[in-house]
Amino acid sequence: MFTESKLLERPLRWGMVGGGKGSQIGFSHRDAAARDGMMQLVAGAFDIDAVRGREFGVSIGLSAERCYSDYQTLFEAEAKRPDGIEVVSIATPNNSHYAISKAALLAGLNVICEKPLTINEDEAVELKALSEKQGRILAVMYGYSGYEMVQQARAMVSNGELGDIRVVQMQFAHGYHAAEVESADPGTKWRVTPAVSGPTYVIGDIGTHCFQMGQLISGLKVDQICCLRRSFVASRAPLEDDAHIMIRYHGNAVGTLWASAVNIGSAHGFKVRVIGSKGSVEWWDEHPNQLKVAFAGKPEMTYERGHGYLDSSARFERVGGGHPAGYFDSWANLYRRFALAMSKDGGAKALLGDQWMPTVDDGLESVRFMVRCAQSADAGSSWLAFE
Repeated sequence: MFTESKLLERPLRWGMVGGGKGSQIGFSHRDAAARDGMMQLVAGAFDIDAVRGREFGVSIGLSAERCYSDYQTLFEAEAKRPDGIEVVSIATPNNSHYAISKAALLAGLNVICEKPLTINEDEAVELKALSEKQGRILAVMYGYSGYEMVQQARAMVSNGELGDIRVVQMQFAHGYHAAEVESADPGTKWRVTPAVSGPTYVIGDIGTHCFQMGQLISGLKVDQICCLRRSFVASRAPLEDDAHIMIRYHGNAVGTLWASAVNIGSAHGFKVRVIGSKGSVEWWDEHPNQLKVAFAGKPEMTYERGHGYLDSSARFERVGGGHPAGYFDSWANLYRRFALAMSKDGGAKALLGDQWMPTVDDGLESVRFMVRCAQSADAGSSWLAFE
């Protein structure tokens, strides 16, 4: 059960790059970090406009002198302070993640980066090696993976309750961009601009969420991949707003993934279903407190968050069973784990235990997924080796 007891001797000194005024993702990071009081925001470079970024930082309680014009100045100045930042979160467009993450790691900081980690595979491999060399954690913010019932699904697969995994069915298909909304929405415009977004739109923006979730729950590794993608809003080409992906896993299992921004009538449509020889589980982010469970020859059941029959890994409750937990709770669960893992407090690692969190390995796998999908689609939807 959640406790308000102090878990660290002091909160980690935390900074942000990006995520300034009007940024939903920036607020999500700040809310998550503040929830347990284990990180304290003390500095940032919040905006490409230095004046606007400073005004924003001051408006949320930071001193003006620690609201910097850019990430380079942020890292350099904070490194000279005895009370400088120890952790930085990166909430900027895709094409900037590599350079900022690399600079942060070289500055000796732990990093929490928005997804995708990078827009090409070589950069992701380099960041993984650098994080290991520097002895720092490079986490990637797959915010949906902090839900308790996702951990329950993962535990059931790991414990063998579903038998041999046969099928992983994934989708993240909404309808908000069925028309050319980017003409009046800068937040969508950069996502459909190859120089900023990378080689994909919906595959990298939302498809990587369900790919990572499928990997997390099933524990399977991808062998081959085949992708068909389309841009139904023609101005988005060569990037896609709809993609259908087939996956062959090592062993006998197969998977499908649908990522779409043109699924009219769907609010989110983020679902992962894992089917084994003995049973199946299904999780849907619009109903995150429930997990559909079925075993061969028995009626379908619904497991509810916060009950004693769940695996211990799914029993970190911020509020008791029956009270709905949501998006911000999932993010806060992950930030709690990040703080424990990044802290130098002697007891932090014991408190963390074997709790899972998304790291550079998840980031690298998802970048590889994004890149392979683009390569497959551009080669006439041919099957490609994943690694």
